[in-house]
Amino acid sequence: MKVFTFVYGIIAYTIFFITFLYAAGFMGNLLVPKDIDTGIDTTIFYASMVNTLLLTIFAIQHSLMARPAFKEWWTKIIGKAAERSTYVLFSSFALILLFWKWIPIKDVVWELSLIHI
Repeated sequence: MKVFTFVYGIIAYTIFFITFLYAAGFMGNLLVPKDIDTGIDTTIFYASMVNTLLLTIFAIQHSLMARPAFKEWWTKIIGKAAERSTYVLFSSFALILLFWKWIPIKDVVWELSLIHI
């Protein structure tokens, strides 16, 4: 069982590392097939709703799995040694979903101009 948990941890953290690198490319529009500015053209309302849902999925997953009560319950199922790897893996999956389904907002959402006196 220790070998399985170790291999599982290696796989989970490898997926996290690749997801982390992809996040840098996604945000910086560098070297990734889909970045923050690519996707379907749609209304600002639809894009905002989809993106809010994606961010909410990540936030709920990330926050829920970090709670002590959830950890206590969850470690009874997967074991204490695999808890952190599972948290990292599920967080990576939530981010991968966000990268995949993200819809760019092509319109100007807000603009700031400085007045020089």
